[in-house]
This record gives sequence, C-alpha cells and structure tokens, in this order.
Amino acid sequence: MIDVTHQISSVRRTVGRRDFKAGEARVVTVSRTYDVPLEDLWDACTNPERIPRWFLPVEGDLREGGRYQLQGQAGGTIERCEAPKGFTATWEYGGEVSWIELRLRPEGEGRTRFELDHIAHVDDTKWAEFGPGAVGVGWDGMLVGLTVHLRTGESVAPAEGMAWMTSEEGRRFYAESSEAWYAANVASGEDERRAREAADRTTAAYTGAG
Repeated sequence: MIDVTHQISSVRRTVGRRDFKAGEARVVTVSRTYDVPLEDLWDACTNPERIPRWFLPVEGDLREGGRYQLQGQAGGTIERCEAPKGFTATWEYGGEVSWIELRLRPEGEGRTRFELDHIAHVDDTKWAEFGPGAVGVGWDGMLVGLTVHLRTGESVAPAEGMAWMTSEEGRRFYAESSEAWYAANVASGEDERRAREAADRTTAAYTGAG
C-alpha cells in the first residue's frame, strides 16, 4: 500500500501543552506536506462524499455549528470553520470529549501543508499509560489513507485497509509509528523511562504483540 519508511519519515510529530478552554491540555500534532493545491486538500478533508474514500463514512451537517458522526468512531460539533484554511471540532468518543484543529497552508506552487492538533485534558496518570501514541498512532494510520488517496485519486477499500493493518508491513508501520511518538514524547521533556514504557504498551496495543 505504501513505502513504510518514507511514510514515517514524511510526517512531523510533536507533543506539547497549551491553555485550552477549561485549563492546560495535552496537544499531539501531526503534519505533512502534500503535492496538491490548497483547495484540493481542503476538499479531500471536508467533502462528505470524498472523506469515505480515505477515512470513514461521515454523516451530519458539515458546517460551522453543525454536528458530524464518523461511522463507528467519533462524532462532535464543528466549532469553527474558515474555508479553505482549517476548522476546529469536538472529538467525542467513549464518553470523553477532546478537540481536533486542522490547519492547511500553501507551501509553494501546488503544495499544501496539512497540520492536525488533537487536544485533550488528560491527567498525568492516564497520560503515563500510553503517552501520545494512544491517539498519535491512529492519526498516523489516517494519514496513510489520505496519502494513498491523494497520490492515486482512488478510494482506499475498507477491506484492503484492514488487511494491510494486520499484515507484516502494517504491523511494522504501527511499530515504527509508536517509536516515532516515543521520540516526540522524549523531545517534549518526558522522562525517558516513562516514555519507553508507554510506547511499549502502545506498540503492543496496535500490533497485538506482547
């Protein structure tokens, strides 16, 4: 499906904190530049007929103030929308609420930078269990679908995607993604031992190892 090494190295991952709504929040960020114009990347990320081609089927009112629901995943409210530059939305799943912020910006002729923050109020005990990889590895997987779609123009069949995730190549991708989030966690100032333990648990959760 993809070149695992190239995909991992093409994505920038950062971990941080910021004041957000009710107080200090953890922020996990993924970003990558794509060889497509701004308007095309915006359409891929917001068009309800196109989103299922690389992510999940989505229902709802996809405009500022509207509610959305991803099939079998999160739903929420679109709090801010500034087409074609980005949006902010709640990410409601498993009885918990966090937020996503998407920012798109041109980077030269026909190229656009994709940057996504996942923002959550997470206590230190819960954070220590899996660290940023708990959500970061999932967003890395999402970027695989987007990358394939933008490169080929085709849909990523759900069955094909699931088969790849459980293949040897897919497991290697998730293990390398977890390692990349470990590095980002340490770079943010996290204790190396705690970061290592969290990354090992994340790798096992995504690959079935251990």
